Order: sequence, then C-alpha cells, then structure tokens
Amino acid sequence: MSEISIRKVSDYIYEIERTGAMRVPARIYADEEIMNALSNDKSPQQAANVATLPGVVKYSLAMPDIHWGYGFPIGGVAATDPGEGGVISPGGVGYDINCGVRLMRTNLSIQDVRPKLRELVTELFQTIPTGVGAKGAIEKLSVSDQRKLIMKGSQWAVDRGHGNEADVTHAEQGGCLPHADPDKVSEHAMERGLAQVGTLGSGNHFLEVGVVDTIYHPEAARAFGIEEGTVTVLIHCGSRGFGYQICDDYLKVMTRAAEKYKIELPDRQLACAPAESEEGRDYAAAMAAAANYAWANRQVIMHLTRRAFERALGLSPRDLGMRLVYDVCHNMAKYEKHSVNGKERMLWVHRKGATRAFPPGHPDLPADYRSIGQPVLIPGDMGRESYLCVGTKAAMEQTFGSTCHGAGRVLSRSQAIKRSKGRSIKRELEDKNIIVMAHGRATLAEEMPEAYKDVNRVVNVMHSAGISLRVAKLKPVGVIKG
Repeated sequence: MSEISIRKVSDYIYEIERTGAMRVPARIYADEEIMNALSNDKSPQQAANVATLPGVVKYSLAMPDIHWGYGFPIGGVAATDPGEGGVISPGGVGYDINCGVRLMRTNLSIQDVRPKLRELVTELFQTIPTGVGAKGAIEKLSVSDQRKLIMKGSQWAVDRGHGNEADVTHAEQGGCLPHADPDKVSEHAMERGLAQVGTLGSGNHFLEVGVVDTIYHPEAARAFGIEEGTVTVLIHCGSRGFGYQICDDYLKVMTRAAEKYKIELPDRQLACAPAESEEGRDYAAAMAAAANYAWANRQVIMHLTRRAFERALGLSPRDLGMRLVYDVCHNMAKYEKHSVNGKERMLWVHRKGATRAFPPGHPDLPADYRSIGQPVLIPGDMGRESYLCVGTKAAMEQTFGSTCHGAGRVLSRSQAIKRSKGRSIKRELEDKNIIVMAHGRATLAEEMPEAYKDVNRVVNVMHSAGISLRVAKLKPVGVIKG
C-alpha cells in the first residue's frame, strides 16, 4: 500500500485518508500523546489495511488502546455488509474468541475486606485454576456435555448449579449466540476444551478484587448497584485453548477461501471469506461456539468466586450480596443492525480488542438498564484503575456502538521482562496495598503496570469524544493471575 497520511479531524479523532486499495478512510480515536506514541508503531498501517476488505462500510476504526495485532490492530473495529460481498475475518476477532470482562458488585465495603484480604486472595488463587493449560475447576466434560455447553453458553453453567438466572440476563446477548454449531468445530478443538471450563488461563487474564473509588455518573451507578467504597470483582478471560484452536483452524480455511474467491489482501493475516459463503457461515458458527464456551467459563469462575468469598470471609450468600453487574465481550464478530448514510443495514461488526457501547433504549440491553445504557467495562493494569462506563447514542452514530476494551500494551512481553530485571513487581504492588498472587515472577514481569498505557488517558479519550461516559473508577486491592 501507499504510505499512509494522517490528519487531525478533531481533538480526539485522527483520520487516515483513503488511498490505494482502501475502500473507506480509517479513523483512530486518540489524543496527541497517544498519537505521538504510535509514530513508530505498525498498528495505524493495520487499520488502513482493514479498510481494503470487501464490503467494509463507513470507516475502519481504531480505539485509543490500539496496538499491533494479528491482521487487525488490537483495538480495531470494522463493519462489513454481506449484501455487498462483505467478508468475515478471523483476524478481526482474534485467537482468544470472546475474551471478555465480567463485573460483580457486593454488599461489602473495603473495611469489611481489608483485615482478611490476604486470606481472601489466597482462597481465590487456590479455588480458581490459573496458568497455561490450567485444568480442574469442574470435572472434565463428556463430549455430550460439551456440545450442550456450546449451544447454551452461560445458561448451561446456571442449569448445572453454577449461578442463577440473573447472571444470564446481565450478560451481553444473554451469554449465548444462537447460531453456534458444534459440528463446525474440529475434534482437536473439542478435545482442548474438555477440561478447561472454569479456568482463568495465563497472560493478561486476571481476577481483580477492587473498590469503587470515584462515582462520576450517580444515576447510572445507582442502576448498576454500586456506590463509593463498594467492593467489586472483575474477571477477565476468554475461551481458552478451545477458542484458540478454532481460530487457528479457520485461519487455514480462510487463507484458501481468499484465494478461491480472488480476494486481494495487503496482508495475508487478513485472510477472510464472504460472510454468506460456506466458509464464512462455518466460521461464524464455530466462532459462536467459542463465544458460548467463554461465557460459560466466566460464569463458572464467577460461581467459584462467590464460594471463595463466602469461605474466606465467613459470610452467607445474602450478606455477601455478590451479583453480576454485566459481562461484556471483546474479540467478537456480531451480526447487528446499524444505520449507514441514513439507511438501516445488517452488518458483521468485527470488534478485536473493542467492546460494545450500546445507548439507552437499545433493545439488546437488560430491561433494568435500558433507560441508562449498556455498562462498559474497561480494565487497566494490576497497579492502576479500571473503569465502569456506559454506552451512548454517539457511539451508535460514529463507531458502530463500540469503544475501547482496556489500557492497551506499550511494551511487548519480552520488553517488559527485560525492564523488570532486578525488581520485585509483587513487592512494588504490595507497597501500593495491592496483594497479587501468580504462578511465577515471569507472569508478573510481563504484566507489570508500565507494560500498558495509562488507562485514565485511554478512557478520557472515549469519554471526551462522547462514545462511552465514565460511571465509576475502581481501584485494585487484590489480584490473581496465571
């Protein structure tokens, strides 16, 4: 492709002008500091590459947590119209299909938890399997049970006693995509998923005990059941080896499909197929299977978390009062209705490292949140804040109802390990009154706070642009990682 040219559209929007094979412009939501940091990064070029995909409409988009990824940048959003030959691309979803974030609130204050915080973090670490290839949260599934899980998502876990119906209603899509088809999933992927339900995994996955530090939007906070001082829990994980294998399998399928349908791509990692083709429909069905697996996984982890809190703190379920505020996913492609040039169209919206931010009144929202808007969960890093935000009408008009998903890496894992040499990240966090447990020093080094952008700046961009508004800031006090 030709060298990209970026112009400033507004204080928080930068545009890569359409050139060469680009079908639409690309837009990056950022401030000047974030844009300056991208000067030597390949991710803006990736956003421009995405704009060449068949059927892409309006803009290729990137959120302020943008960084280099496989095919699409992480933080990338693109919508394609299947009625105009629009494609579906695994690179626009990612390897960890339906990696997502689940926020729970409790009846507890930080004063209730602080005296037993170390015991609580230890109980969580011992209860919830973490790390690469972790197994054993619940018994290994039979193939029959796994097929039921793939079809039912969160509801499968609740039906087995791992939670309650309110957990299902407060998950995006009700914790289930109905077009999942286990017959479109390889035997290898099925085998990888049999023993990993209810496991956190490794890398940037975590469970975080936090406290509500600041309320910015009192009306929304009341609707979501939180106030200053409330103890919260964030769970960040996805579809584990099951989803990874599905992505890997279908990248091979899509590479052949791109050649079959004569789709010219500036990057082979954007391998894709027309959404209405056999390959496109098969991938969508397998992706939905992984999405449902991820929702069931987070549901089981939430149930285990409730039990760990009750044991560590000696509380009854009523006194604990832990309930799901919302479960929001990123790394997904969703078939959604959006307005383009004043006309409603059904589009495949790819969100890779980006989350939905639907506005008040949207029919896909839980009834008790419909007048407020969709909760948006934006985790930071182990040493800094996370945010609860809410979606807006502007998001539907500008970003296909999408916003950022986290802080976004600025250091690779190897760079972070190198920079942490001679330091104890665990001790540094404990000096900030944050208790962390992980399987090894390398995990903490890879995930050190400096490896990420400042989430406050990332959230401020989307708040100031009117895409997702701040509701509350959450401070971490205890973290477990793989």
